[in-house]
Amino acid sequence: MFRDQAIETIDRAALERLQLQRLQDTVRRVAAHVPFYQQKFAELNVTPGDIRSLADLRRLPFTTSADLRANYPTGLLAVPFDDALRLHTSSGTTGKPKALFFSRQDVDNAAELCARSFVMAGVVKQDVFQNMMTYGMFTGALVTHYGAEKVGCLVIPAGPGGSEKQLMLMQDFRTTLIHATPSYALYLATFIEAHGVDPRRDLALRKAFVGAEPYTDETRRKIEEGLGLEVYNCYGLSEMNGPGVAFECAQKHGLHVWEDHFIVEIINPQTGEPVRDGEAGELVMTTLCREAMPLLRYRTRDITSILTTPCPCGRTHRRLNRIAGRSDDMLIVRGVNIYPQQIERVLMAQPGVGRNYQIVLDGLDEMTIKVELAEAGFEAKVEQLMKLQNHLAEKLRAEMLVKPQVQFLPPCSLPVSEGKATRVIDNRKL
Repeated sequence: MFRDQAIETIDRAALERLQLQRLQDTVRRVAAHVPFYQQKFAELNVTPGDIRSLADLRRLPFTTSADLRANYPTGLLAVPFDDALRLHTSSGTTGKPKALFFSRQDVDNAAELCARSFVMAGVVKQDVFQNMMTYGMFTGALVTHYGAEKVGCLVIPAGPGGSEKQLMLMQDFRTTLIHATPSYALYLATFIEAHGVDPRRDLALRKAFVGAEPYTDETRRKIEEGLGLEVYNCYGLSEMNGPGVAFECAQKHGLHVWEDHFIVEIINPQTGEPVRDGEAGELVMTTLCREAMPLLRYRTRDITSILTTPCPCGRTHRRLNRIAGRSDDMLIVRGVNIYPQQIERVLMAQPGVGRNYQIVLDGLDEMTIKVELAEAGFEAKVEQLMKLQNHLAEKLRAEMLVKPQVQFLPPCSLPVSEGKATRVIDNRKL
């Protein structure tokens, strides 16, 4: 299924010509209107006329999250303030947030890319889309809301949490699609099961679009089993567009990046140098169509790689591998680099383990994995639980080269986040 087959299957040479034209337009606009980029260009001795090919992208400066915060609130606007239509801010944890402006065209483009993504994943006008993301300064809910409306779906702006009401809405309006964080989707599966509802028999769910947090294929399978639907991985970030920057097609093997709107690079996060296609590194993105706040070579901190083989779906836009984590989410425990997704992969693949967990770091690199048990596992004998505990600790040691303590908890005992889950609590005093 295609929303815009001509652009989705465009010849690579034609796509690269379009990218170059749009890149040159973007560079000219920021050089004329954005003091931050004017200064960076002067420091690098670069002018818009120097960008003659896509290879010249490397002559342009990186933009970082720190740059966005340093230029808060309006320092990166490329249009008059009166021409900005919408403001979103990042979910930064400390200090000033990142202010992210959208023009009217930016808002429409973001919704259109979401609509394109939904159609690629099999969404049709007859679907009922229940949006469980947070409405407000976060882009996740509004952009997908308008994207689903462009397809023609009935949209239920449910927002996060309130699981009893979520279930009632799914039952009463025969919801077929949901959009949620993976942590909330896992919790919802537990909640529905606890209320004696069989989603395959009692609900009309077909698909879940899951994002805003990195998660593993093991978690995807756990959500699919618990909710009786297909899970599609979506990727976005507010600095680019919000959701719909990259999305899985029906093949579910990598996320197609909409390259008519973005140029992607993968770099070594330590050196800033490009890596070979297929090699993991930090994702860097350049906007090609943003009016209000175009960004050049934005360092996302997300770790991924480019898939090099053609996709059977026929789309020519390149694909990203599943996001493995963020370079700034990496934990160093006893001198070993660990990503939380390594732990999740082991836990979610283990029968008897529930759908919620937490990583706690104390003292001098002492790691405890708190994990809920499934109902059946919780009723097991002490000897069986101890055996499972030791088995999990050894599996985790094999995965990350550090052996943690594993602490089992009753089902639904860990806190449930209505937004992005807090998976790591670092109490270390080093």
